[in-house]
Amino acid sequence: MTNNLIDLPVLTTPMHVALVYNQKKEDETQQSDDDSAEPPSTIRRDKPSGTFLTSLISDHHHATDLYAEWDSRKTIEAVRDALSEIHDVVLVEADEFAFERLRGLRPDIVFNIAEGMRGVSREAQIPAMLEFLQIPYTGSDPLTLAICLDKSRAKEILAYSDIPTPRFAVVDDPKRVNGAASHLPCVVKPLHEGSSKGIYNSSVVRTRKELEEQVAFVLDAYNQPALVEEFLSGREFTVAMLGNDDTLTVLPIVEIKFDSLPGDVNPIYSFEAKWIWDRSDAPLKIFECPANIPPGLRNEIEGMCRRAYSVLRCRDWCRIDVRLDSSGRPQILELNPLPGILPKPEDNSCFPKAARAAGLSYNYLIQTVLAIAARRYCAQMPELSFQPTHKERIS
Repeated sequence: MTNNLIDLPVLTTPMHVALVYNQKKEDETQQSDDDSAEPPSTIRRDKPSGTFLTSLISDHHHATDLYAEWDSRKTIEAVRDALSEIHDVVLVEADEFAFERLRGLRPDIVFNIAEGMRGVSREAQIPAMLEFLQIPYTGSDPLTLAICLDKSRAKEILAYSDIPTPRFAVVDDPKRVNGAASHLPCVVKPLHEGSSKGIYNSSVVRTRKELEEQVAFVLDAYNQPALVEEFLSGREFTVAMLGNDDTLTVLPIVEIKFDSLPGDVNPIYSFEAKWIWDRSDAPLKIFECPANIPPGLRNEIEGMCRRAYSVLRCRDWCRIDVRLDSSGRPQILELNPLPGILPKPEDNSCFPKAARAAGLSYNYLIQTVLAIAARRYCAQMPELSFQPTHKERIS
């Protein structure tokens, strides 16, 4: 079912491109150039007492999820450099001054990787500004970004569309977990976060007491409801997708290999697994791409992800997380329409890893995303010229 990459375009017409981003701070105490800058979502407490993280954070004082969704300077520069091979690129930080900067710059198009600063609709804020200013941009529209960040709303749409997703409940009081307790064992997550924020080894709960404690932690640390989701015991995959409509391409599927984690931890892609145990200076062999799966299962996963991409109205690119239940049938955990794109192979970033497995270098991936978005705006920009993407040899 995977499309040939020849269907994906590369834009050959030089454009004035604004790269809009939020830059990750090195730690919680570092101040940005703008003293009013805040981390995404809400402030969490320093140490969740009585949990697995207490000793973990005391041993790794940089191990915080406060800025986990934002991009490092190295990633921002890598995206800029990729775009600059063809285009004139200017950097715009997604802060309180972004609207005025964008209004003054009037770029031809925006490459949007901004996760936003405040609130449950933070990922939608830059695209909403751009639509107000009538500036083209990459990626999904404000509505899709807001829905996908609210995990329960996205799962409701999936369930309505008969796309399998684990059973779930939204809980805003640790003493009111009766409905959620019927899903045990389950995983407890913040409702409005990404990048494994709030998903720790302790997030897998097997008793009502553990459920109440983990819900209380999420409410206290993130100031938002908890999503309590049925724990699926099977293999886990992530699926990178590029394109729109008839040109939608599914890149090689990535499997998350939990046997590479410490032996006494839960088999989930937790914050510890993503940001602490798996480091660029000591990467785990946690991913296999292409995943070693039978053709029938691969087709089932790809078909399910195509349907989810369509019903959530994703555009240009998205990464979709999938897990198998106890009978080996796939279910969708969540959609990530602003996927992580760390540039170095040793960073174990899934979307670039899938692109490399398909024969696309990092720079070609970034350029292709811009071209896919620009092609949506061809009626507004008839002067644009495209050529087909070709598989670039990876050294």
